[in-house]
Amino acid sequence: MCGIVGYLGKQNTKEILLDGLKELEYRGYDSAGIAVLQNNNFSNFKAIGKLINLEEKTKNFITNDFAIGIGHTRWATHGKPTELNAHPHVGESSYVVHNGIIENYVKLKKSLENDGVKFLSQTDTEVIVHQFEKNLKASLSAFEAFEKTIFELEGAYAILLVTKGENETIFFAKHGSPMLVGINDEDEKYFASSDTPLIGHATQVNYFEDGDYGYVNKNEIAIFDKTRTKKEALFTQIATNRLSAQKDGFRFFMEKEIYEQSDVIADTLLGRLSEDSITFNELDPNLFDGINEIKLCACGTSYHSALSASYMFERYTKIRCSVEIASEFRYREPLMCKDTLFVVISQSGETADTLETLKMAKKAGLKTLVVCNVDNSSMVRLADACILTRAGIEKGVASTKAFATQVTVFWMLSIYVAEVKNTMDSQQRAKQIHLLREVPASVKVTDVMHERIKRLSKRYLHGHGFFFIGRDIFFPLALEGALKLKEISYLHAEGYPSGEMKHGPIALADPELFTIALLPQHLLYEKSKSNVEELSARDSTICAISAIDFDKADDFIQISTCQDYMLEFFEMMVAVQLLSLEISVRLGNDVDMPRNLAKSVTVE
Repeated sequence: MCGIVGYLGKQNTKEILLDGLKELEYRGYDSAGIAVLQNNNFSNFKAIGKLINLEEKTKNFITNDFAIGIGHTRWATHGKPTELNAHPHVGESSYVVHNGIIENYVKLKKSLENDGVKFLSQTDTEVIVHQFEKNLKASLSAFEAFEKTIFELEGAYAILLVTKGENETIFFAKHGSPMLVGINDEDEKYFASSDTPLIGHATQVNYFEDGDYGYVNKNEIAIFDKTRTKKEALFTQIATNRLSAQKDGFRFFMEKEIYEQSDVIADTLLGRLSEDSITFNELDPNLFDGINEIKLCACGTSYHSALSASYMFERYTKIRCSVEIASEFRYREPLMCKDTLFVVISQSGETADTLETLKMAKKAGLKTLVVCNVDNSSMVRLADACILTRAGIEKGVASTKAFATQVTVFWMLSIYVAEVKNTMDSQQRAKQIHLLREVPASVKVTDVMHERIKRLSKRYLHGHGFFFIGRDIFFPLALEGALKLKEISYLHAEGYPSGEMKHGPIALADPELFTIALLPQHLLYEKSKSNVEELSARDSTICAISAIDFDKADDFIQISTCQDYMLEFFEMMVAVQLLSLEISVRLGNDVDMPRNLAKSVTVE
């Protein structure tokens, strides 16, 4: 959600900025812009829609010597997607880009308007540049004005600002929204919202902490913390290979990522399985001492993986487990007991609502754990402990392999905790570990299944909605299947527990209601089958996903005959992902960048 890039160096600044913004496209955006300052002259370009529109506007612009530049992809929060609302925003002699939300912008804006400032946009961001220029008139330096401005802002932000008075300097600030700075041997400096745009450019990166602000110029990276104390940058190595972020012949990143699930789950398992034990070297076994409840907190797809985890934790560890939607938990005045392990889940590690709940748990003195895909992300740095999912770069906005690896981690973690709590004997653990080893093979996409789903997808392009239904741990999978379809096809879909259909939703049943039924052979098959038959009797169109042929189904997606329901879970996961993909493709949608959505949701 929104992307920031910045560059200070002698290369073609426009190309560096555009290249960086392309690497952030997966986050979701509706407009984009860049501003370049060279020889005390600004060049500014903005466009709505895709980056190709910005590229067209800048095709005749070039820099051939030292310059500084900032760029931004915007996902609208305040004001519609227009060129005036696109970043960078301009003052009299300065430009700014910003991710996040300035919560006190109305108050600041009224004060600035009373001083005669004319606003061009409807955004909260524009107040930053005007407030800076107001402070500049009463300050001894641009940095003093910038520092004063930052301490006047309330909310979440990652900010880059450039001004004519300091035409070799980029000012930055970070609070709540991610940002990092990278360097290389040519002494170039790069800014970005994530490390993806820096791959192939920078060799080392520093991840800013909340409250960090400062400036970067040719000679110095100056960082100050929220107490205004100067601090040293902590640089770490960054990957130099971009190949993992390419499509490799697939039509879409999402399709590639569905096919990658076998490999990334193998990476998730690597080094963590023995014959009858799970090893998490990153965890201190004492983390679970005195723990009588596990509370899982997440948003979206990660929330569905948390729901899946709750079945496994209670089943295997006999510890009470609760699951919270982060955006609700934040404002509920929840009871937080110190015998609770607070677990947050996020692909990016930057999801704003989830990050705030983690801060709440830390403040309340709870032990905290994050399950995340991005090392050095805000959640990873804040939590007491971290398990990385090792899913690799995920560029499709609709998450697939992140979900798969999260569920895999939780399956392993539930067995690990069961051993710590002595609620599962070695024979049972050995059986579970044997099943875990089978997961990479279970999620391999077969040509037969994919072609079958391609063919039957044409039936499901019209109608008044979908029900994805399942029982037990297949209910969270039903929720996830419905979410995938909503995200990329824009068709209405809901996930329901199979047994709940008769308590109201079955009133919608008719031939234009499509039911995607998850029917695992090894878990409550007869009960689930009975629920589907109730829908079939009322003329709902049924697509059954199962290892067992179902004669009441209008369509049937056959999975393998598996040893256990958890392997069925992973095979069905692939099936619902592919079904959503193929329906979206037939509808002509942009699978990787669906409308209105963002990959990393860094606002409330």
